[in-house]
Amino acid sequence: MITPSSPSAVERTDGSPVRLGALVPMTRPGWVEAGRHLLAGLDLAVHEVNEAGGIDGRPLELLVRDTAADPERAAAAVDELAGLGVAAVVGEYHSVVARAAAARADALGVPFLCSSAVLDGLTEEPTEWVARLAPAQSRGWRIFADFLLSEGRHRIAVATQPSVYWASGTSVLREHLAPHGGTVVELDANALTPEALCDALVEHDAAALLLLVGTPEPAVPIVRAVRGDRRLAELLIGAPAGQPEFAAWASALGEDGAGIPFLRYLPEHLGPLGERVAKELRERLGEAPSFVAFEGWDTVTVLASVLRSQGTDRPGVAGSWPRVAVEGTRGPIRFSRTPGIGVWQWTWAPIHVADRDPAAPDRFRIRHTG
Repeated sequence: MITPSSPSAVERTDGSPVRLGALVPMTRPGWVEAGRHLLAGLDLAVHEVNEAGGIDGRPLELLVRDTAADPERAAAAVDELAGLGVAAVVGEYHSVVARAAAARADALGVPFLCSSAVLDGLTEEPTEWVARLAPAQSRGWRIFADFLLSEGRHRIAVATQPSVYWASGTSVLREHLAPHGGTVVELDANALTPEALCDALVEHDAAALLLLVGTPEPAVPIVRAVRGDRRLAELLIGAPAGQPEFAAWASALGEDGAGIPFLRYLPEHLGPLGERVAKELRERLGEAPSFVAFEGWDTVTVLASVLRSQGTDRPGVAGSWPRVAVEGTRGPIRFSRTPGIGVWQWTWAPIHVADRDPAAPDRFRIRHTG
C-alpha cells in the first residue's frame, strides 16, 4: 500500500503548471554529453505534451537540477523538488547517483521514473515508488558477454576504477563467462599508466580489453596507448557502458575510436515514431541523437500518459506503474516486477551491441543483438 510521507502534488484545474523534477548531469565530473542528450529528450517531450494541450489543459513544467554525478547532490535535489510540489521526479544517467535519488524518493513518497541508470540494485529494498526505463545491467552485460564469446574472446581484461557500477558489471561478466571457459582479470586504471596497462595486457595474454572507466579520462589515453602498441594489434577493445555512442568520442579519437563495441539500448531499426522523434532530436542537438536522448523522450511520454489517466496525486502516479501501456520510440513500454530487482522495470527494452564503423567512424554497425 502506498502512503505518502511528504506533501503531495495537489489536484488543480486552474491552469497552473504540473511540475516534474528532472535530475541531469550537466557539469563535470558528470558525463556532460550524456546529460545534454538526456535533457534534449526530456525537453522535447515536454514541448510536445504542451503542444497537445498539456495535462488536462495544464502545462507541463520541467524543473531541472544538475547532479554533477554527485549522489548527495541528487538526494538534496529530490528533497528540494518534493518541497516544490512536483508530481514526480525523472531522469538521471549515473547509476550511483540514481540509486541515491531513488532512496530519497522512496523515503519521501515521491514517484521517480529513472531514465538511464542500469544498476540492478537501484534500491536496497523493493519499492512501489520507483520505476525504470533502462534495461538492468545484468541483462545488458550478459548480452555483451555473449558477444565476446561469439567473437572467440575468452581471456578478458577489464581496466577499471573504484565504483559499485563497475564492480557490479565485472561480476556479471565473470559469472556469465566462467561456464564457457572465459576468465576476467582486473587491471586498476588508477594505479597503472596506459603504457603499464599495455604491458599487463601482454603479460596476461588478453584477447579483449573492456574499458570500465570514465571518459575522456582515462578512457581516451588508454585507447591511444593500446592502438599504438604493435603487440596488441589483435586485441579487441570494448566499452559496454557506451562511451563510443557520443560524438565527443569520435572527435577525441578519430579512427582509433572506431571498432570498439558497446551496449546500445535501441532496436535494430526505429519505427515511424522513433524516426520522427530522431529527426526532432537531431535538430535540437545538432548531431545524431544517442539512445540516452530517446530514453529522455520516452520518460516524459510515459509520465504524461500516467498523469492524464491518474491525475497528479503522487500515490496515484506511483500506483499506476503496473498499468502503464505506452508506445515509446523504441517499442511498447510496460513495467513489471523482475526477480532480484526492487523497482518496476521495463523488462524488454531493446539492446544491441554496436560499434563505429572503421571505414566511416560517423556510422554505426550492429555487431550482436540480444
